[in-house]
Amino acid sequence: MAKQTLDLGKRWYVLHTYSGYEENVKRNLEQRIDTFDMHDKICAVMVPKEKKIKIKAGKRVTVEEKVFPGYVLVEMVVTDDSWYVVRNTPNVTGFVGAGTTPVPIDPKEMLSLQKRVSDDEPLHKIDLDVNDSIQIIDGPFKGFEGKVSDVDDARGKIKVLVSMFGRETPVELDALQVKKV
Repeated sequence: MAKQTLDLGKRWYVLHTYSGYEENVKRNLEQRIDTFDMHDKICAVMVPKEKKIKIKAGKRVTVEEKVFPGYVLVEMVVTDDSWYVVRNTPNVTGFVGAGTTPVPIDPKEMLSLQKRVSDDEPLHKIDLDVNDSIQIIDGPFKGFEGKVSDVDDARGKIKVLVSMFGRETPVELDALQVKKV
């Protein structure tokens, strides 16, 4: 069990939950905060999400994905009471930390995470590097293979050298139109 107070003040902690139950845990915990009048000790509950661009049915759509599936962040002052309320919330399997003592998140990491989830621009996640071999899976060059010559993360575009008519031709494609070979 936690010590009477860890004397760290209000800090962010990570809760481990059953995957897929993050929103459920957030809702239950917020209800328990109201029921047990813990607003002074448990300040915020967050399921970090970020926007990403994917292709569904041939169209680009923006989707929200959990940054850490199976985890919920909670800002709280750790006392016996607050620890008990959080720990006994349905679908919470425990705090992330050594033994039974929760370990707070480094404030710099938390600032970085908050900036990441508050960005309104969706992320283009391109896990390709220059000289990677790719296959084009969508668009007018579907079925062609080539090598990556440039990656533009900001725009979500890549330049690919495709062999056409016996020579290398540069083609700019959306990163979602290719897959790594």
